[in-house]
Amino acid sequence: MKNSAISERKNQSISRGVGMTTQIYADRAENSEIWDVEGRRYIDFSSGIAVVNTGHRHPRVIEAVKAQLDRFTHTCHQVVPYESYVRLAERLNGMLPGKFDKKTIFVTTGAEAVENAIKIARNATGRPAVIAFAGGFHGRTFMGMALTGKVVPYKVGFGAMPADVFHAPFPVALHGISVAESLAALDRLFKADVDPARVAAIIVEPVQGEGGFYEAPREFMTALRKICDQHGMLLIADEVQTGFARTGKMFAMDHHEVAPDITTMAKSLAGGFPLSAVTGRAEIMDAPSPGGLGGTYGGSPIGVAAAHAVLDVIDEEKLCDRANTLGNRLKQRLQSIRDDTPEIVDIRGPGFMNAVEFNDVKKGQPSAEIANAVRLKALDKGLILLTCGVYGNVIRFLAPITIQDGVMNEALDILESSIREVRAA
Repeated sequence: MKNSAISERKNQSISRGVGMTTQIYADRAENSEIWDVEGRRYIDFSSGIAVVNTGHRHPRVIEAVKAQLDRFTHTCHQVVPYESYVRLAERLNGMLPGKFDKKTIFVTTGAEAVENAIKIARNATGRPAVIAFAGGFHGRTFMGMALTGKVVPYKVGFGAMPADVFHAPFPVALHGISVAESLAALDRLFKADVDPARVAAIIVEPVQGEGGFYEAPREFMTALRKICDQHGMLLIADEVQTGFARTGKMFAMDHHEVAPDITTMAKSLAGGFPLSAVTGRAEIMDAPSPGGLGGTYGGSPIGVAAAHAVLDVIDEEKLCDRANTLGNRLKQRLQSIRDDTPEIVDIRGPGFMNAVEFNDVKKGQPSAEIANAVRLKALDKGLILLTCGVYGNVIRFLAPITIQDGVMNEALDILESSIREVRAA
């Protein structure tokens, strides 16, 4: 079986709207490695976009799923509930930041978690408007698209977005937007576009994912908390990509001295099985009437079983510490390359949620061409990378936190040679 043959079949049978980063078709995977249908091995620095923080097919996760398969696969929690759902909610309620009582619901995808967070915020406050940030990504459903601060490819051709969604600039010093300027823009928004008394919530990624792996400064998050408290708004932290040890702490908001009112989670929560969650202040989460929240597949018993195993692995294998160790190794190697590679204008990211940003030195502007050339060169050498950023000039690194030291070293060597070869060309 050839990748090219499957790709031709894909072109005939699957909508072109489903974009694909590579044309390699997976046959099997283990921890940080993937083998394609032609038998070629790749090192996975994408983790299915931050989904398998605990690695592909972690033995504890597979064991938990197999045990659940032998009991039952689906009842719909709203019809015949199960204790494992309750216990997982208790675990998340206890580990999310904030010294207040919390409650949780489980759904299926990150976008669905965001949708429900907005529903809950509007219900709890009786207000319609929501504020998000430029560069933020919150999903491909209509509310998710409306909240997302990037037009191409997420909003192009899909018509009118839901109303009462407003955007403010996200503070990115590298691109000339300071915390003070971002907060001033929020103030102008309140004066020119929306009465703060109509705003239900501000939603923010503590580290922007698709937007370029820009970390929210601590003073910015503190200011958002103050603004929300002043005007009776809720603060929603979108931890879909940042959660579960990726940033060197269980949640990215653990890096800050303030807590959100609502947190959305998905991706790595269940180690590759579809599961997402919304956790928030108990009184806020209880605002919707019974039946207002949920979904047929929400809180799948398979996903819930996997999530329990994921939380156990993160704790027992000390993956928060591991993320910091790996991220430091990666950033040190990138810094050594940067010393004679002026195209690298920034290296950043907490824990093992890291990125490198490229500029065209001659033009003095962001270069998607360089970033993509490095990605393709690395892929040819057997390393899977992802790009991101509003300008497409950022390579983000999302390898499993369980990656073996030897494989990590191999990946760093491929990355360095790819960057140097692209620069030489």
